[in-house]
Order: sequence, then C-alpha cells, then structure tokens
Amino acid sequence: MFLSPYFSKQNQSISVSAQQASDFAKKIAQDFNPIHDVGAKRFCVPGDLLFALVLTQYGLSQNMKFTFAGMVGDGVELQFPEQVSDSFAICDNREKTYLQVSRQGDISRCDAQTESFIRNYVAFSGHNFIDILMPLMKQHQVMINPERPLVIYESMSFDLTSLDFVEVKLSLVQQELKIDGKRGDVTLHFELHSGDTLVGTGIKTLVMSGLRPYEEAQMQQMCAAYEGRKTEF
Repeated sequence: MFLSPYFSKQNQSISVSAQQASDFAKKIAQDFNPIHDVGAKRFCVPGDLLFALVLTQYGLSQNMKFTFAGMVGDGVELQFPEQVSDSFAICDNREKTYLQVSRQGDISRCDAQTESFIRNYVAFSGHNFIDILMPLMKQHQVMINPERPLVIYESMSFDLTSLDFVEVKLSLVQQELKIDGKRGDVTLHFELHSGDTLVGTGIKTLVMSGLRPYEEAQMQQMCAAYEGRKTEF
C-alpha cells in the first residue's frame, strides 16, 4: 500500500506524525503550505491524507462526501472502526470528530483504482493555492493575511457514474469565490475522466479567512515564498 510510510496503525487506531504528514503533503500532494511543516505553530495533518486513509480503509464508493470538522494535530490517535455504515465519523479516542463521511452506491476495493483516484485527486488539490486561489483573489481584489495565511479545507464530494475504470484524471471546470466581510467561500467544480470518457463529477469547498484589500506586491511575495519552498524541497 503506497500510503504505508505516511501513517502508523495499531488495531483500529491510526495516527500520523508531523514528519509523516509533512512528507505526504510534499511528496504526494506537492502541497507546500507551511501549516503542514514539522514544528509549525498551527501544524495540522493534510485533509487529503485523511481522505486517502478513508478510501484505503473502506473502499471507493460511487457517491461520497467528506466534511472536515477539525484540524488533526501531530500524533493524534484516530479511530477507524472495523465496520462502518453509509454515514460515519472519524474521531479521536476522546470522541472528538475530525471528519464526517457519507457514501452511497457500489463500492470498489481495487487497490490500483483507489491509488489512482487518490494520487490524481491530491495532485489536483495540492495545486489549488498557486493555480486557482491566487488568480481568484486577484480577480476579486482581495487577499488573505500574508503574515498568517489561512485556507481551511471544508468539504469534498464526488459522484461517479461508473466504477468501470482503473486510471482517472481530474480537471477543473468551474471556480467561484463568495465574499462575506473577511471570509471567502471558494467552490471548485471538477470532472473525472477515464481516457476520453467522463466517469464522474465533484465539488470541493474551501474557506479563506482574514481577507483584506488586494496588494499585488504582497501577493507576489507570498507566491515567491511558496515557490521557493517547493524549489528548496
């Protein structure tokens, strides 16, 4: 299983160290958000790793929705029940909820299919900041706080018309930003293709906080800092 280096499991308890989370973010998702760095003041495990662990443990369902309810810290013990229904939550050993999952339809447990789905989704997700969020902020003339940049992964859902595929590719088809004071709600619509065949659609939502008027120089500094971290890695 390609996720093995990025988590530890004992019985039904799964934990992710800061180093494992950072390695997943950079090596698999190409995500260089400093919040996933070892030693970061507000460190958290990437939401995409939680998503990937759910698919690995419980299979790929035709219709799934993931709603993130909390930020997972270094070494938090998450309980992954052996058996789950069509609606379940991933909690810690104190019953604090971090992720809510709902699913419907047929379930695939093909390792190659699940790995392709995870790799392609998290690669798409990892490029959100530079390729999608920065142009959106410029378009709407707002920006996040460059001193404390905070973008929170809120939810993701997808609907597959068929599970008759192995390799899948994601492509963005629409993006929108709704601004309410200092809060920005981002909605990304994507399609999933197997070769030339459309096999599904999906939606990802993010929340940007601490919005302020757009300043080109500061945005360029943020972009340069992000790209610099990528190059350094």
